Amino acid sequence: MIPPLPSGPTVTSLTAAFCAELRARGFAGDLTMAEADRTVLATDNSIYQIMPQAIAFPRDRDDLVRIATLLAEERFVAVRIAPRGGGTGTNGQSLTDGIVVDLSRHMNRILAIDPVRRTARVEAGVVKDQLNAALAEHGLFFAPELSTSDRATIGGMIATDACGQGSCLYGKTRDHVRALTTVLADGTVWHSEPLDAAGLEAAQGRPGLAGAIHREVDRLQRANAALIETTFPPLNRCLTGYDLAHLRRADGRFDLNAVLCGSEGTLGLLAEATLNVLPLPRHVALVNLRYDSFDAALRDARTLAAFGAASVETVDSKVLGLAQQDPVWEGVAAYFPEDAGERARGVNLIEFVGDGAEAVEAALARLTAALDEAGTAHGRRGYTVARGEAEVGRLWAMRKKAVGLLGNTKGDRRPIAFVEDTAVPPEHLADYIAAFRDALDRRGLEYGMFGHVDAGVLHVRPAIDMKAPGAEALVRAVTEDVVALTRRYGGLLWGEHGKGVRSEFSPRFFGPLYPVLQAVKAAFDPRNQFNPGKIAAPEGAALLTVDGVPTKGQRDRAIPEEVRAGYDEALHCNGNGACFSWDPDEAMCPSWKGTRERRHSPKGRAQLMREWLRRLAAEGRDPLEEARRLRARPGWRAFPARLAATLRRRDDFSHEVHEAMAGCLACKSCTGQCPIKVDVPTFRAKFLELYHGRYLRHHAVAALEIAVPQLARAPRLANAATSLGLARVVGLVHVPRLSGLDLHEELKRRGVAPADARTLGRLPEAERLTSVIVVQDAFTSHYDTPVLLALLDLLIGLGLRPWLAPYRPNGKPLHVHGFLGRFARLAAANADDLGRLAATGVDLVGLDPSMTLTYRSEYRQALPGRDLPRVHLVQEWLAGRLDRARPASGSEPYWLLPHCTERATAQPALADWTQTFAALGLRLSVLPSGCCGMAGTYGHEAEHRAMSERIYGLSWAGHVAGRGRSGRLLADGYSCRSQVKLVDGLRLPHPVEILRDHLAAGPPACRRTTPLTA
Repeated sequence: MIPPLPSGPTVTSLTAAFCAELRARGFAGDLTMAEADRTVLATDNSIYQIMPQAIAFPRDRDDLVRIATLLAEERFVAVRIAPRGGGTGTNGQSLTDGIVVDLSRHMNRILAIDPVRRTARVEAGVVKDQLNAALAEHGLFFAPELSTSDRATIGGMIATDACGQGSCLYGKTRDHVRALTTVLADGTVWHSEPLDAAGLEAAQGRPGLAGAIHREVDRLQRANAALIETTFPPLNRCLTGYDLAHLRRADGRFDLNAVLCGSEGTLGLLAEATLNVLPLPRHVALVNLRYDSFDAALRDARTLAAFGAASVETVDSKVLGLAQQDPVWEGVAAYFPEDAGERARGVNLIEFVGDGAEAVEAALARLTAALDEAGTAHGRRGYTVARGEAEVGRLWAMRKKAVGLLGNTKGDRRPIAFVEDTAVPPEHLADYIAAFRDALDRRGLEYGMFGHVDAGVLHVRPAIDMKAPGAEALVRAVTEDVVALTRRYGGLLWGEHGKGVRSEFSPRFFGPLYPVLQAVKAAFDPRNQFNPGKIAAPEGAALLTVDGVPTKGQRDRAIPEEVRAGYDEALHCNGNGACFSWDPDEAMCPSWKGTRERRHSPKGRAQLMREWLRRLAAEGRDPLEEARRLRARPGWRAFPARLAATLRRRDDFSHEVHEAMAGCLACKSCTGQCPIKVDVPTFRAKFLELYHGRYLRHHAVAALEIAVPQLARAPRLANAATSLGLARVVGLVHVPRLSGLDLHEELKRRGVAPADARTLGRLPEAERLTSVIVVQDAFTSHYDTPVLLALLDLLIGLGLRPWLAPYRPNGKPLHVHGFLGRFARLAAANADDLGRLAATGVDLVGLDPSMTLTYRSEYRQALPGRDLPRVHLVQEWLAGRLDRARPASGSEPYWLLPHCTERATAQPALADWTQTFAALGLRLSVLPSGCCGMAGTYGHEAEHRAMSERIYGLSWAGHVAGRGRSGRLLADGYSCRSQVKLVDGLRLPHPVEILRDHLAAGPPACRRTTPLTA
């Protein structure tokens, strides 16, 4: 039995008093000092980990005023804050040991869009892709691009003056900022926009901090104009943070936003922004140019940029290789063919955009003609061309994933961000990168590279095991090498990701101008309370250093190596935050989208798991050994101790971890869509096993698969009990009714026999080739029997002979609820039974995606090294066996809402549905969608029902409202169909029902099959 784990660092009395006073003054947002929340927000997308004292989630600008006003009181002079958006910073920008002010939870409203003036006014917590989705309705977009656009907030983009692909055409974030609303250190709400001489004079004449800031910043710029001009390099990626070089615009107006953009929350709290937005390009084309070497790709970039491209991006062979192992490759593989059997060692992606097709095609033709004429010169191999938003978008999605893909490198040495955004003049980039690579090669470090070659920015991530002793010293040494190189080549250490803990190099880069930046900081934040230690520190205060801030690796180091290996699914989360995607029609992560609580996300749960393992190690407990003990002895022997622990319910960090784990739907979106492949359902099950080895739980849900066949023997009685709500006794609500059909009689009527290895083995080979074994699942067979019968009828109609495997519990509920010992035993027995059937040469197919995919994932984990039989999804099996038929003219379209486990972990199978429908002359489109919120038993558990319906409302509700009554909206997941029926009172057909009906009504030509071959 695991021990109770004591609480970690306590909150100081000063912080507690500050939070209490904030509530007393009417703070309308959320405040938390809970250890789980603090643990999760101790990290961002960097290697660092700093535990905050508390987190404030302001609801509006007035809450920001309350925070700043209270900070200004003398008794709270020692309180520090750091604003936070999406938490995607790679250098600890939003980390603090004070109070985090998270603007993403509530301050995420788009306040106004003016299509005529082409402006948008937004709160700081609006996500970039969220804004662009709203702007698209007006044919507009917010131009600065970045790979984390589906979770990065506008406030965060402004804080780091972010930019990425296309910056040579569109510029940086600050180039699109018209006005900012900032809460200053004394609580003043200041609206900043470019000021003419009269406006500046009026601002300088104001009393209080706002007036003092305008007077001091104006004086500093005028007094140091010559020094500023010589210090700030003339780069596309000019110095961010207190950008005095652009304080005065070309027209002479004074623009305080130049200083605020890139200030990383060190000067005030950003509340709102008015942004310049642009017309969406109507036409786009992308050339994908392959090379013999990455160096050749870099050296060719300047030539390519001269063709007027909107952007030129490069990717090295390492990133390409990792992309080929990710589902994203499915949509782009055709654009990267091998040359004489060899993969490209580097590629350049050259994009052309415009309002007119002719102009885009003309620019494209000039480039392709030059490429054709030059042939293999400059190390080029060949190229492909993508046209249109859909095709080009798939390629950019692959490029965007490069950051996360690098983190999925196998082994403990993982590419990490700390020198990843250097910028040099583009003409020096190839030589600079050659020197950079030499420096890394000398230290024996592997790395991946990609970036914006047109702007002279390349993202380089050295692979370092941050858990290894001496890792911090290695980070220091590499950083010093890179600092020297960037200065040698006239560049910068920070090209687009801000300074954060790298601020220690500000004095070195700014030289005699650094005291001026200190004066800017002092003017805005005289008591150094706003994100101190970053960009500039007042006299007597220190800047953060790259090896002086605690790292995640240091804490993971305390976990024994064998334990780390046993919980590998959590330990490699690098904080990239892909699980925080804003898009409601993206499957990952439903619990995050439903709660807006970051602990209820793959990243949050992984961080909590690491901390839980560390605390177990500190108590001298090995969770792997504890799990072995639990499985080795009968559960009843520990019952008295578990009952006592449950009744005492003492302080235990495990309770906070359990609350986060219990909210997971086990949909497995993280295992497929997270670039690192963080696998929450697996480590969650391991945690639940140990947690409930100490604390009691009910077993009803886990036993459901075993109980259902027994209930089905008396369906009327079982359904009567359901109607009376008796399931509430074990915490279940809205339990579905059994179908009530006599499956045995239905099988006899169709001539479908039970699958038996001996009988199948005696079949002639030709008959085996046209036979198929349907593997049952508890829910379709007993609660949605007509769907199972529809599959049998479809197979018979196709001239095939279906056999029905004897019912066996699949074990999925056991795994979901952490009964891993029982699950392993059941999986072993099932694998034996299914293996004997598969050995006859007859294929196995399953109907429910979630249950069927368990055979190839959870079974593989539970039975390592075993040769497991393949259970195909029904559409996978059908797609390869139906002749291609010409689509019927005028056929009505169908739409599929797939199960999210299927979408995340078996993406090619979605195309198999489309292919199968096409073979029978039908059109099917797979709709983008999130999770339905049911997720097996999750939506039937009383404690989760409200959240289940909230998740349903985010994505599925809209699809069902728009198409549900057409009869052509389909769902292949049993739990998904149950949720729709429960919430909207509609029954969505399963795809096999449509195929069966079409086949029954169609000509015999539709019924041809391709015999199975070995």
